[in-house]
Amino acid sequence: MDYSNILQTVLIYALPVLFAITVHEAAHGYAARHFGDNTAWMLGRITLNPLKHIDPVGTILMPLLLYFATSGAFLFGYAKPVPVRFGNLRNPKRDMIWVALAGPAANLAQALLWGIGFYLLRGAGVNEPFFIKMCQGGILVNVVMFVFNLFPLPPLDGELSHLAFLAPTALTRANGRLRELTERHLGRHPACPLRFEGSLPTDRFVHFHRPFGCRQD
Repeated sequence: MDYSNILQTVLIYALPVLFAITVHEAAHGYAARHFGDNTAWMLGRITLNPLKHIDPVGTILMPLLLYFATSGAFLFGYAKPVPVRFGNLRNPKRDMIWVALAGPAANLAQALLWGIGFYLLRGAGVNEPFFIKMCQGGILVNVVMFVFNLFPLPPLDGELSHLAFLAPTALTRANGRLRELTERHLGRHPACPLRFEGSLPTDRFVHFHRPFGCRQD
């Protein structure tokens, strides 16, 4: 095993991953505050300090273990969940869509910025592989997080934006089923991504739990 190559890969992806999850989580909290819920703000989660969003197991230990176990072929992890109480939103059914999509939108914006950085480096004649690969890694990580989190499956952001389009009766029924399945399969797991109180759309208390992952060929 080439440990120098592994260390270089970790260093290349460390900054893009930290930025990706930090801005993603802060975007959820900022959007929630903008639409009326100050829960994340009061808990200090609307910040670009990565230490507030890092989960020791999901952000550090799990990705490292998977990287070594798969020789860098696959990475997966998650960040510390951002709490949002949808009952505090001014228009819960509408605003929950924007709160849920704020994270993926932040990743899309970051992917574009990393892409701009890549072309600026190329245009300036900078051919240092480390910085070029870091920009490419930033694009990859953020595109994966953007697409992955749009799937309408719990605990991803797409699940909430999908539920928001349902009629009230179907919304309550879907939320009850989602709650049952989540508690059955994840409820006793220490990394359980969702915690529920009440029913949608007014009394739901959810922790945005941000998975990230990528496969390297």
